[in-house]
Amino acid sequence: MPMASSVLISLLLTLLASPYAAGSARYRLAGGGASSCYTRLFSFGDSLTDAGNYVTLFPDISVLAPPYGETFFRRPTGRFCDGRLIVDFIAEALRLPLLPPYLGGKTANDFRHGVNFAVSSATAMRQGFFREKGLDLTIIPPYSLDVQLEWFNHVLHLLGSTEQERKGIMSSSLFLMGEVGVNDYNHFLFQNRSFTTEIKPLVPKVIQKIRNAIKVLIALGAKTIVVPGNIPMGCLPRYLTMFQSSNPGDYDAAGCIRWLNDFAEHHNRALRGMLEQIPHDPTVTIIYADYYGAIMEIIRSPHRHGFSKDGTLVACCGDGGPYNSNSLFSCNATSALCPAPSKRISWDGIHYTEAVYHLVARGVLEGPYAAPSILSKCRC
Repeated sequence: MPMASSVLISLLLTLLASPYAAGSARYRLAGGGASSCYTRLFSFGDSLTDAGNYVTLFPDISVLAPPYGETFFRRPTGRFCDGRLIVDFIAEALRLPLLPPYLGGKTANDFRHGVNFAVSSATAMRQGFFREKGLDLTIIPPYSLDVQLEWFNHVLHLLGSTEQERKGIMSSSLFLMGEVGVNDYNHFLFQNRSFTTEIKPLVPKVIQKIRNAIKVLIALGAKTIVVPGNIPMGCLPRYLTMFQSSNPGDYDAAGCIRWLNDFAEHHNRALRGMLEQIPHDPTVTIIYADYYGAIMEIIRSPHRHGFSKDGTLVACCGDGGPYNSNSLFSCNATSALCPAPSKRISWDGIHYTEAVYHLVARGVLEGPYAAPSILSKCRC
C-alpha cells in the first residue's frame, strides 16, 4: 500500500475512534469570522463555572495565588483552574467576550454581553437547608441557585427598562444552568454523613430546585437553556483519597470508585427525566449537556485525547499522597505541581484542567455530548 494512502487511512480511523475529533474543524470555523448566534450568555453554578465571584467574597483563598491561572491568563483570575473554563470556551465559540463575574460589575454596560453568576461551593438548596441538617456551614456559602436567580433578575432589569426589552434580551440569550447539585452532595460527603439515609434522598430535592429555576427562566422569556449533568465523582482524586478501599471490586476498569459514579449517573438519569417532562412551548429548547460522558471518555482513553495515562486520576497540583490530593484545599504556591497541566485531567483534586474543559466544551458545542448541540441551534 502506498505510504500516502496508509497515512490517510490511519488518520480516518483516528477521527472515527474519537467522539471529539470529527468536530474540531467546525469548532475553529464557528470561532472565526461568524457573527454571534446569541447576543448574551448568562451562566449559573459553582466552581466549575465561577470566574471570580467567590474570591470577591472571600479574598483570602489560595485560588488567588499561583499556580492558578498559569496556563492561559498567566495569573490567578478567581477561576478554580489553571486556565479557562467550559463557560469561557462557549463564550469564545459564540464570539462573545469572557463573562464578567456578577460581583465584579455594577452597571448595565458591565453586563452588556452577559454575566457569570456562579459561586464556588454553591448549591441548589438554600444554605438554611444545610443548617437545619446540622452541617458545618464554613464552606457552604449563602449563594444558592435561588440567590443567583435573584442576582440575574437584578441584571435583567438593569439591561431592559421595559417588559418588551427584557423579553427581547431573554429570547436572544443563551443560558448555562450549572452544573448544579454536586455540591449539595459534596457538603454531606465531606462531613461524613450517611450516604443511604441523607445523601441519596437529596436527589429529588436537588432536581426540583433545578426544575424550578428552569421554569423561572422560561417564564421570563428564555428560549435556549443548557442544563449540564453531574460529573464522574468517583474519578476525582479527592474522593479517591477519601474513600480508598482494599476491595478491588469497589473500582471500575479506569480505577474510579463505582458507587460514587453510580450515584452521579443516578442524579443524571433523574435530571434527564425531569427535562423531558418539564412543560415548555416548541419555541423553547432545553439542552442536556452530558459532562459525565464527556469526561469519562477522556478518562477511559487518555492517550487518544492527548493526556498521559499515568496522570489520569492524579491531581496536577496537590499536597501528596497516591492521588496528590491529601486535603480538600491542596493546591497552593508550595504544592507539588506537575510539569505539564495539559497532560493531566484533574487540576487540584476537585476541579479539571483547562485541557479537559476545552474538550468538554467542544463536545457540548458540537456534539456528541449535547442533544441538540449548542452550535446546531445557531444560524450564523
